[in-house]
Amino acid sequence: MVRDPRVVITRILLLNTSLLDICLNMIELANHEKDREQDPSISSHAWKAIVAEYQKPNIGKASWQVVNSVGAYALTWFAIYLTLGFSVWLTLGLAILAAGLVVRTFIISHDCGHGSFFASKRANTIVGFVTGVLSLTPFQHWRWEHARHHATSGDLDRRGIGDVWTMTVREYLVASRWKRFCYRLARNPFVLLVAGPLYLILIANRFPTAGSGKEERRSIHSTNLCILIVAGGLIWLFGITNYLWVHGIILLVSGSAGVWLFYVQHQFEDVYWGRGDDWSFVSAAMEGSSFYRLPRFFQWFSGNIGFHHIHHLSARIPNYNLEACHYSNPMFQQVKAVTFGDSLRCFGYHLWDEESQRIISFRQLSKRD
Repeated sequence: MVRDPRVVITRILLLNTSLLDICLNMIELANHEKDREQDPSISSHAWKAIVAEYQKPNIGKASWQVVNSVGAYALTWFAIYLTLGFSVWLTLGLAILAAGLVVRTFIISHDCGHGSFFASKRANTIVGFVTGVLSLTPFQHWRWEHARHHATSGDLDRRGIGDVWTMTVREYLVASRWKRFCYRLARNPFVLLVAGPLYLILIANRFPTAGSGKEERRSIHSTNLCILIVAGGLIWLFGITNYLWVHGIILLVSGSAGVWLFYVQHQFEDVYWGRGDDWSFVSAAMEGSSFYRLPRFFQWFSGNIGFHHIHHLSARIPNYNLEACHYSNPMFQQVKAVTFGDSLRCFGYHLWDEESQRIISFRQLSKRD
């Protein structure tokens, strides 16, 4: 009996989540942990020397990541094309797989924006732009905004740039009814994970923000043009109906996953916020950015971004070195891990209470009143 080649190709692609990549990382990490044992009482002032070892880009790892992310994404679209009219459920499954690959592809663009993925600035710019087009994110404009986020993360006096809208208890109590309504709406799970991501990807990313320079505005226009060209080609191949529902699923799932990861990274129990001279860059990284411990499968698709405390400590560390850096010194491992179960409770954190120095829920505030 001769098998349908579409089924064979699809099954091969479903295995292309890079089990080899995961195994190699596990072997490397095991060897690394075996060779390094350090004093957990190491001074926090020594962190720069510790992370310096992991800030060096590796062209082999970076190139392989481009292949198993961008290459796999392109092949998955090819498999989707082969399954159209054959099995809608198989097509749907491949669209969800493609969404996971978009998240991983975005992490490559993210690292290129920090100048950490390749040693070459030109390579980072080219790959960052291409992967930005695939994730519908203007590379230079996003890089500019995200750099401001890293500089202001955890600082109550500099909120509102590239972060989740967060109000203090005092601000919420004196706010108008309309502002309170908007804030509660913004914190609603449906808005956070469905409407919000679609608005961000399809609308907000298409226009420059106030204060952006010529390069940032140019990146918006060039990215939009490339997106239209790619979309036009796919519509020609797939037909507009098939393209819209398939790409719609990809955008919805990848956008929701991306926003969820970012939300958990800075909206968790025991999160850190400071103000004025009390704000500390190291504390904002180690206490204000989470260590989101994910299963290996999801860690691969999220490009190790769960080690967010390490990333905020040094954005020059490429994603393929984050895990090794985390396990290189007990100081980093003292950060409390956020599990998937813990992350679900993050929906219940809404306001920063400056008096108790912790994040609380609307319900806790109402009980207090």
